[in-house]
Amino acid sequence: MQATDKIYLAGHRGLVGSALYRALECEDFTNIITRTHAELDLTRQQAVEEFFASERPKFVFLAAAKVGGIQANNTYRADFIYQNLAIQTNVIHAAWQYGVKKLLFLGSSCIYPRDCPQPMREEYLLTGPLEHTNEPYALAKIAGVKMCENYNSQYGATFISVMPTNLYGINDSFDLEDSHVLPALLRKFHEAKLSGAAMVNVWGSGEPKREFLHSDDLAKGCIFLMRQPDIPTLTNIGSGNEVTIRQLAEIISEIVQFEGDIVFDTSKPDGTPRKLLDSTRIHDMGWSPQITLYDGITQAYEWYQQKA
Repeated sequence: MQATDKIYLAGHRGLVGSALYRALECEDFTNIITRTHAELDLTRQQAVEEFFASERPKFVFLAAAKVGGIQANNTYRADFIYQNLAIQTNVIHAAWQYGVKKLLFLGSSCIYPRDCPQPMREEYLLTGPLEHTNEPYALAKIAGVKMCENYNSQYGATFISVMPTNLYGINDSFDLEDSHVLPALLRKFHEAKLSGAAMVNVWGSGEPKREFLHSDDLAKGCIFLMRQPDIPTLTNIGSGNEVTIRQLAEIISEIVQFEGDIVFDTSKPDGTPRKLLDSTRIHDMGWSPQITLYDGITQAYEWYQQKA
């Protein structure tokens, strides 16, 4: 990618998209195209094709998606599969149709089987059943990976898929019903501190293990991959470090300076027991994350306090 190349960034207001926008600006890219949902509904095929026909971007970062935590994924199952399938189908097809040089599709580590060997390697895709609570979202993302793979195979496209681990950072959703575990816990502990609560209730046993990556690190990794001349269609991006939900809650409690107790509600679902990506592929290319979990959560908490 050259500094003046026209780049379409889909989903620029979200956690990943906004991080990509900041990273592209920091690297002096000057021709970044964005559209809000009100300006362009990516679930509408005709609107997407008209946009691509008019703008003719050279590169595409597909970060637009319907996302959420365990409760949102398990409650709005039809919404998650329909909206994600529609968005990625329309954008990927239009990118091929209108001559995009390279497209990067953002997926999720939940595409791998629930009881996948750890750490999860790219070749473990479709080797076992998915986690039920987020199966519709995972199926949509798997379809996106396979679309990229088969457009490359049939049409000679250069479409790549990136599977990030659990993400957090600036512009995250802190909604207690729909957000992912880390921002939800940040908000819970913050509100408990302000109210003087004696305890914070955390879903599940606290035993599942999760790997986290700051969205700014992911953005830099995505730009790094877009610049590689010849890479596999599917690439994991993770930090390589994991913590239990209990350890995560304790870190957040310390950062927020909450002095009460942490209570785990075992009547609530744990989700996948362990989710650690094998990121050897991208690490061997020369990329590695720079933001520690403690520093990243501290930054995210400072941002949340400014917006709360």
